[in-house]
Amino acid sequence: MEQETASQNAGPLGGYLVVDLSRALAGPHAGMMLGDLGARVIKVENPQSGDDTRGWGPPFVGPDEDPQATYFLSCNRNKESIAIDLKSDGGQAELAELIRRADVVVENFRPGVLDRLGFSAAQMQELNPALVILSITGFGHDGPESSRSGYDQIVQGEAGLMSLTGSGPDDPQRVGVPIADLLSGMYGAFGCLSALLERERTGKGQVVRTSLLAALVGVHAFQGTRSTVAGEVPQAQGNHHPSIAPYGLFACAGGKVQISVGSERLWTRFAEGFGIDATREELATNAQRVVNRDKLIAEVEAAFSGYGPEDLLARLNEMGIPAGKVRSLDEVYDWDQVRSQGLLVDVDHDLLGNVTLPGPPLRFFNADDEEETTYRSHSAPPGLDQDGERIRQWLAAGEAGE
Repeated sequence: MEQETASQNAGPLGGYLVVDLSRALAGPHAGMMLGDLGARVIKVENPQSGDDTRGWGPPFVGPDEDPQATYFLSCNRNKESIAIDLKSDGGQAELAELIRRADVVVENFRPGVLDRLGFSAAQMQELNPALVILSITGFGHDGPESSRSGYDQIVQGEAGLMSLTGSGPDDPQRVGVPIADLLSGMYGAFGCLSALLERERTGKGQVVRTSLLAALVGVHAFQGTRSTVAGEVPQAQGNHHPSIAPYGLFACAGGKVQISVGSERLWTRFAEGFGIDATREELATNAQRVVNRDKLIAEVEAAFSGYGPEDLLARLNEMGIPAGKVRSLDEVYDWDQVRSQGLLVDVDHDLLGNVTLPGPPLRFFNADDEEETTYRSHSAPPGLDQDGERIRQWLAAGEAGE
């Protein structure tokens, strides 16, 4: 750690230094998660164009002479930027000094790239034996296909997720966000915290490895055990749950609503409320309802046909049936509940002024008095090399603090 202790309002990771060598999304998302918890995150970028996502658009916002990609803004808050040519002697000396001071290094290069630059895991830990290294790859750092480039949509297909997503077996669809990147970043951040905790006992760092492939296999959940235990091959079936019924998106007059009838108690209440015979043999148990799903959907939608969406949601709420609407993102960000949870943060960007970003999903409280201690000193995603001069002065001073 840069400092021996960190005050509570500095965040749980206050005083820790993260050197983020990653680009695109998986590694940057992990680094941002650590920054959201108060760690100092220094993002190392190539001097020519910086992180790939600086050019991923449209949309771009800001001045024509220096447009900012909203993609980059999504995964780089709470970071400083320094541009370093890792192939130059001077750049390698700067990186080595950063590694000596770091608690965590995040990288998502293809296997072997850092080794060729002289910064293998062994060489980094020789510089800093307490260093935790997070390495995220596409398909894993070893194995017969470790050399493949890992891009989110490709891995969504290769890891089976697209076969589970879509209107039916012949309509594979990707998830609407780069979920393999995001999940591998989340697993990576979790692994970093675990390794830092173990370091408290051993004094030694270690390498944490995950991949886009591993992250998606790790969230197969009940679909995975359908395959490995029951011997079934799960397939996409649209907006209805494969193992619970009725559970999904249902049409009503002028719109659609979602319901989740996840227990027999709820089923009885739901059926009685909408004039459905809950005891009929084909509907009497969840297993029977799943087998007769198409008939059940038709019967539920017939019962819903006399209600508009808002009236239907009100009726379901009165009955205690879990239900909801499908919101567009602008509706989500205008929703009072989202704002009440601190899921939007306002930051001051050097070029854009005050901007609102989707915020971190964790909150922290004292157990005794419920006082909130969530870290809220968020900063805007940096411009390329925005902090380079200050970081170099700090390195030259030879001091451990900021």
